[in-house]
Amino acid sequence: MTRPGRATAVVVSAVCLSGALAACGSAGASGSEALTVYSAQHESLVRTMLEGFTEETGIEVEFRDGNDAELANQIVQEGEASPADVFLTENSPSIAVLDREGLLAPLDESTLGQVGEQFRPSSGTWTGFAARSTVLVYDPAALSEDELPASILELADPAWEGRIGIAAGGADFQAIVAAVLALHGEDATRAWLEGLERNAGVYQSNTAVMVAADEGEIDAGVMYHYYWYRDQAEGGLKGDDARLHFFGGQDAGAFLSVSGAGVLRSSDRPEDAQRLVAWLTGREAQERLAESTALEYAVGTGVASAGALPPLDGLGAPAVDPGSLDQDRVTELMQEVGLL
Repeated sequence: MTRPGRATAVVVSAVCLSGALAACGSAGASGSEALTVYSAQHESLVRTMLEGFTEETGIEVEFRDGNDAELANQIVQEGEASPADVFLTENSPSIAVLDREGLLAPLDESTLGQVGEQFRPSSGTWTGFAARSTVLVYDPAALSEDELPASILELADPAWEGRIGIAAGGADFQAIVAAVLALHGEDATRAWLEGLERNAGVYQSNTAVMVAADEGEIDAGVMYHYYWYRDQAEGGLKGDDARLHFFGGQDAGAFLSVSGAGVLRSSDRPEDAQRLVAWLTGREAQERLAESTALEYAVGTGVASAGALPPLDGLGAPAVDPGSLDQDRVTELMQEVGLL
């Protein structure tokens, strides 16, 4: 359990699909180079969802993988010269940065219509293609169900000092902070973060938070749901004793974070790029997501998520325009209180 320093840069590598899906750096069916996708989502999930895309469309794909902030910053620095055609994120604040910079092209209306309005910004320049629910992972030996907090904001109360864990340096937790900011404003968010700075142990990852709760090192921690569900599907090797608490009630702790997909305005293959985003949000790819081991939520209209998960429409998530999440201000606030 440590206090994090500034994030260390990770080298972005080009990773290409094998077989029918992609041939790295090779010419596509039309004789042009492969479509370039900057992707911060989990590699296995994206490749699963895009299976069959090249075979059906003839469009080959080259990936450059990194994390949300790194790739968003790279695209901003590259500007109109960016080789990226499509940007895929794990959390939405980084793609919202590109939207505010005017770097994204409007998506086709038919693509936007494939997901619910709550999973895409009002700007219409990008869309969600997967979602994850904020949860509290907890040690049932330390907390009974009637002792669980009704709101994520309660974790800033002095009663929780030394009892909770967060992965403050990660994009997941920072997206949750962005939701608190959007729902409650700057003053309340700063006060909440100040309480967490006092109360929380800071871990390097969501998995580390889950393990700490499972082993009784902390009473509870904030993370996304799928870490626990994946672990349970693999036999509970890291979280067999830990349990999940879904806040519900439109609380900020029930925030649904969406993974975003957008087409770069500077793309020299805009039609192909639009087809890739349309594929990700279409029924076939969404069903692949639901059937995969990722255990994230499908957001395609009429597509049910994995049966192991609580139904998406029963989570009581708050209404947050995913395009309103302000990553820059979140970073500033977390730095001001000492969490970054």
